Amino acid sequence: MRLNFKIITAFALVFIVACATNPFTGEKTLALVPNSQIFPLSFQQYNQVLSESKVVTGTPEARMVTTVGQKIATASERWLNANGYQGYLNGYQWEYTLIQDDQVNAWCMPGGKIAVYTGLLPISQSEAGLAVVMGHEVAHALANHGQQRMSAGQLQQLGAVATAVGTSAAGVSQENQALFNQVYGLGSTVGVMLPFSRNHETEADRIGLTIMAIAGYDPAEAAALWRRMKAQSGGQAPPEFLSTHPSNDTRINNLEAWAADARAEAQKFGVTTFKR
Repeated sequence: MRLNFKIITAFALVFIVACATNPFTGEKTLALVPNSQIFPLSFQQYNQVLSESKVVTGTPEARMVTTVGQKIATASERWLNANGYQGYLNGYQWEYTLIQDDQVNAWCMPGGKIAVYTGLLPISQSEAGLAVVMGHEVAHALANHGQQRMSAGQLQQLGAVATAVGTSAAGVSQENQALFNQVYGLGSTVGVMLPFSRNHETEADRIGLTIMAIAGYDPAEAAALWRRMKAQSGGQAPPEFLSTHPSNDTRINNLEAWAADARAEAQKFGVTTFKR
């Protein structure tokens, strides 16, 4: 009992001490690893990826990636400053790179390092379509989703240790301990980690929609992009509850419902026309 109490107390202290605030939602988030440690590692990894990739420079497509990225970054800073988060982007080092690769993908490392693969461009089709993707990826970085995933992973490991220690202290046989550990691993992944990741994707969709609208891009393009993504995938996707991402249909419905709110938010910043 005393050991279990110590474990519970340790978990409680983690939640109390290691928290940050998501500026877009106002919610408390896990922050076991500070950005001062994450960003340098992120920048180092980004540079390594670039050194191992075929970076595209000097083309209209490469210039478009930089243009959209700069507009998204400026829109992010405008929103943060207007909402009382001056200095929030201290430590961010924005960089926008186009990589020659057939993958339909883009990503943003913690701290603002962005990569777009050429395989995405035929589906994004336009500057506005690209803004949908880059706004979403930048939103992950702004909301510190990488930090939260690292923190959640550490808690999951701590929970596994606590389960093993608790069952051993209770006199559970080794065979049943192994079963408990398997159940914990499956339950914490399907019941906690995957929904945690899906929530991040949904949150990034909504934040990204607002940012792209403030940057002057039509938020209606987001649902249109995901219809093209759905067509490109051929419907091949795992059930949503077993996925790190919401289903295409869920995303499309959400983005359609949120588009008017994104335009209204952009109008607060004097943006009344939107590029498609």
